[in-house]
Amino acid sequence: MEKLFDDFPLNLHPPDAEIIYHKDFLQSIEADVLFHQLMNETPWRQDPITVFGKSYPQPRLTALYGNQELSYGYSGIRMQPLPWTETLLEIKNKIEHLTPVKFTTVLLNLYRDGKDSNGWHADNEKELGINPYIASLSLGQCRDFQLKHNTIKEERIKIELHHGSLLLMGGTTQHFWKHQMAKTVKPIGPRINLTFRVVHPPC
Repeated sequence: MEKLFDDFPLNLHPPDAEIIYHKDFLQSIEADVLFHQLMNETPWRQDPITVFGKSYPQPRLTALYGNQELSYGYSGIRMQPLPWTETLLEIKNKIEHLTPVKFTTVLLNLYRDGKDSNGWHADNEKELGINPYIASLSLGQCRDFQLKHNTIKEERIKIELHHGSLLLMGGTTQHFWKHQMAKTVKPIGPRINLTFRVVHPPC
């Protein structure tokens, strides 16, 4: 049975994972200003992804910022980070007060409408290391974030990610769980999410 969480700061305590949801991490006015700033000032890009030998435009727009020496790759895409902006550093520092890590990189995603999505996956790229810690800040349209356990079929979670909310995933979450932002036929507005992570240099 799928569990639904859509309220207050919450430690979910699912098996094989560490997941904490802060619904009101940013005040509404602060989240509004940040949303419009990032929407207008970010140099969004749409990279092609290859699945089963076929390439097609990624169903969302992205941008990568972070420490200049640390590129990041996923799904056959390799991105070189843009330099940290003052705004992104302020957000990073605020999030780091709640986490045990210092982030090196942030991947921004723009979901323009309900057609934009991110299919089932785990943030388990080699350069993220063992037990990666991911902090995801949501701005704009509220969307459902779904998780499912890799081996325990009945373990599924759905979290309504609100404007200004923060989702933290740590421990073995990325090894035992997958997550997605599914498409929806509902007429909805844009959503931006910022996924902070620690990228390690190549060995």
